[in-house]
Amino acid sequence: MARWLPRSTDLTRFCQKLNRVKTLEDDMMETSFNRCLSTIDLTLLGIGGMVGSGLYVLTGTVAKEIAGPAVIVSFIIAGFASLLAALCYAEFGARVPKTGSAYMFTYVSVGEIWAFLIGWNVLLEYMIGGAAVARAWSGYLDSIFNHKIKNFTETHVGTWQVPFLARYPDFLAAAILLVATAFISFGAKVSSWLNHVFSAISMGIILFILIMGFVLAQPKNWSTQEGGFAPYGLSGIMAGTATCFYAFVGFDVIAASSEEARNPQRAVPRAIAFSLGLATGAYILVSVVLTLMVPWHTLDPDSALADAFYRRGYAWAGFLVAAGSICAMNTVLLSNLFSLPRIVYAMAEDGLFFQVFSRVHPRTQVPVVGIVVFGLLMALLALVFDLEALVQFLSIGTLLAYTFVAASIIVLRFQRQKGDVPAPVASGQPNPEPHEGPSGGELKEYESFSDKLQLVDRDKSKEQREPGQLKAAFEPYLEFLSDFYPGEVVTVAVVTLMVSAICLCSILVFGNTHLHLPTWSYSLLLVLFSLGFLLSLLLIWAHEQQHSTQTFQIPLVPLSPALSIILNVYLMLKLSYMTWLRFAVWLLLGLLVYFGYGIWHSKENLREPRPQRVSARYVVFPGGSLEERVQAVQPSSQPATGLPDTDTDDCKR
Repeated sequence: MARWLPRSTDLTRFCQKLNRVKTLEDDMMETSFNRCLSTIDLTLLGIGGMVGSGLYVLTGTVAKEIAGPAVIVSFIIAGFASLLAALCYAEFGARVPKTGSAYMFTYVSVGEIWAFLIGWNVLLEYMIGGAAVARAWSGYLDSIFNHKIKNFTETHVGTWQVPFLARYPDFLAAAILLVATAFISFGAKVSSWLNHVFSAISMGIILFILIMGFVLAQPKNWSTQEGGFAPYGLSGIMAGTATCFYAFVGFDVIAASSEEARNPQRAVPRAIAFSLGLATGAYILVSVVLTLMVPWHTLDPDSALADAFYRRGYAWAGFLVAAGSICAMNTVLLSNLFSLPRIVYAMAEDGLFFQVFSRVHPRTQVPVVGIVVFGLLMALLALVFDLEALVQFLSIGTLLAYTFVAASIIVLRFQRQKGDVPAPVASGQPNPEPHEGPSGGELKEYESFSDKLQLVDRDKSKEQREPGQLKAAFEPYLEFLSDFYPGEVVTVAVVTLMVSAICLCSILVFGNTHLHLPTWSYSLLLVLFSLGFLLSLLLIWAHEQQHSTQTFQIPLVPLSPALSIILNVYLMLKLSYMTWLRFAVWLLLGLLVYFGYGIWHSKENLREPRPQRVSARYVVFPGGSLEERVQAVQPSSQPATGLPDTDTDDCKR
């Protein structure tokens, strides 16, 4: 039976295949896409991805049902939490200006299978997100015309009573997706121009809402007579933060577009910062005017802004709000349809997905096959499926991508950059010519032993250590870590940090509710996993990291990415078990695609050298006759008795 078991060498090689990283080209600016997008183009793409229907619906829902007027604080905290993830995307987008977003960032730092699973989840996230926005767009427009479109469809087409299918086919939602797909296929410049138009209209209407809202504001609506500013307390604010966090997903469209940016090293970080700042400001200010116009407990969760203007005697303003909402949803649709084919293209270009999706149209310079195929799939989803049960799936895909990108930042920051010359290790010998001065050519006489000792100490302090090596200050205390390869300890510490974060958040979320832990064990586990998280963080910090000024770098590494990891894990564990079940099924499908196609067609697999059978090696010693100098040295994987005599005889001859 033992012969059927895989050998350890085969298992090691298999694991290496799963965790191999992408080899980047020397010139990362070379691309088959058209680099035509400026900082303004990328900024408006990011705003379009974040400021959608949530501005018109989410603010009222959170204010009435979760946080009250303190929804403002919820948006501030959620904006800061999103900033941690956005900064990670900004650094990667500047350093690796290639399309693919979270998939690409994970592939160049963590490993192939993890990158594929991230890309696989993001793929479904964009499809469901785009289809859900299209149905919301259709429903919003239909409500303006008193649901005539819905009534006509139900009367002449009929209704369905099938699980997972919509009650009636939504032809309007499918039509808007097909129209958007056609515009996206014309090229990045056309898509950007269309996004500019809708974004300009949307921002103009938001500006109108803010001006009119502050004119109609009544500070008494925050008074204690109306329930106060934070009627649900701190718990309500934090619950509102978890909901508001999802309003900011969409900035990754900027990272996905980095291969079409003119100057990605500067444009991507700036566009992410500008778009996130403007989106956060818009959400906060709209929340302020909404809760000041009317009492928060009287808001209509479905159409809070339009209803607020109607109740203050400005019914005509409701039409402007409806127009702004439709324009905002159009920008979100364009954002989804713009990003999805490019991530699929990146996976296909690397060989992990079907090769047909890597084709770029020679004239428009966009992945037209991916745009058309996934645009049709998105339209089909919007046409017949009930997406309400699947919308929560969007959250888990986004949070998982954020988590892996944050971990990838830590791993990549503590690795040696491509092309760097290895620096001398700390235990290396000092300069063998102590008489040379700091200038290198100037001779200096040292009279005493203490002078020479000071010179050696000064030379050691000037030694440049590689990224991933232990810092000199910690070497006396952690000397046993000096034997590992640079970055190896950091990688293990990152894994430990993520495991500790998962355990810590599991105790916080399930400890009192599902697990019913007694107080002493609950506190003990919290302390243990918190210590594991902090010790992993300190161990990472004790190593040298890259200090490059050429591109943007997120500050306070590894603290900033670690905070992003623990926040994302906490929010993931707050999702329902049905979301996790659907997520597991989708992951299994992804693994079937990877092991059935991706692992065999991966370009990194083609780059790997093929194993060659070596029968013997020889080493020549300097002494003795010719026959005595040539000796066969058997490879370690073969027994000594397997040495072919003919090879030795030929060598002697």
